[in-house]
Amino acid sequence: MARGPGSRGPQVRAAVSAGGVVYRVRDGRVEIVLVARPVTNLWALPKGTPEAGESIEQTAVREVAEETGLEVEIVEPLIQISYRFHLSDGRVQVDKVVHHYLLQATGGDVNRHDHEYDLVAWYGVPEALRLMTYENERTVVERAGARLAELVAGGGAA
Repeated sequence: MARGPGSRGPQVRAAVSAGGVVYRVRDGRVEIVLVARPVTNLWALPKGTPEAGESIEQTAVREVAEETGLEVEIVEPLIQISYRFHLSDGRVQVDKVVHHYLLQATGGDVNRHDHEYDLVAWYGVPEALRLMTYENERTVVERAGARLAELVAGGGAA
């Protein structure tokens, strides 16, 4: 959406991305994947932008695979988060919606992640929550942790 004549505010652009919480159960303990750039203190969930003709679900699986090196399958939708930020010049405001899924790791290796992040690693949920940079993503992990506790207790999480 562009600014109208005489408008003083920034140009507003909508953006969408998808990704989520990748998990595995090791020795009865749930672990999730974070992507990171430790030098800049960025610890986050993997996500990215849809390609032309791609569904949100396809985007989540593809982006997570690229950024983490893992093969994943969607277990269920978790939550959508929305936030706003300005590009570095301040003239464009981006209103972003991120679709998060609970994703089970089915193969691959975090050592095969792409160049976007310096580190991709497994963490227990409490440790991941301590490391994570963004509060809104912590909310996603808290919801995923609660759901995974239900699944593990019921024998549904592999």
